Formats: sequence, structure tokens, C-alpha cells
Amino acid sequence: MSDSQIRVELVYAKPGEQILEQLLVSADDTIESVIRKSGILEHFPEIDLTTNKVGVFGKAAALSARLNDGDRVEIYRPLIADPKEARKKRAAEGKSMKKGARA
Repeated sequence: MSDSQIRVELVYAKPGEQILEQLLVSADDTIESVIRKSGILEHFPEIDLTTNKVGVFGKAAALSARLNDGDRVEIYRPLIADPKEARKKRAAEGKSMKKGARA
């Protein structure tokens, strides 16, 4: 491996299918260029870089961010439900179950 290249991982997952690919890329590549060069957009056409968020090791990052050797680029799917609202709903359901048990 020359000084101008780094190794990165690219990950994406959806229910029932996931991909983890190790890539050798230019040290000058951005997150977006790595994603586009990887071919993942052809394999998963639902990925839209204008809406899907990306990150490195679980931390949100801009598509224009540069990468370091060993980084793991992650492409996130949109949330189906707002986590706060889902928690509130579960809490309300738990309270109603407790009231029903007392009756």
C-alpha cells in the first residue's frame, strides 16, 4: 500500500440484507467519492445521497469529509418512526396495561 492510498470499510444494511466492503482508496477521496466508486449505489438503488445520512464509526459526517486509514463509512437508512414518539407510545401502552391488570 502506497502512502497515497488508505483502506476503508463501507457498510449498509437493510432488513435481511447487508453489505460490508473493504476498499483501497485514494487518501484524497471524500465519503461521497468512496460511495460512488464502490458501486453500492447500483446494488442498492434506494440509497439517495441527497436524503440518506452518512457517518464514520457511528458519528454523522458530511459527504465532503476526508477519510483516514481504517475508517468505516456507514450509510444510514431513514428512520421509520420518531424515536421519542415511539418511546412515548410504548410508555402509554405500558400504563394502560397496568391499569387493566388492576381492574
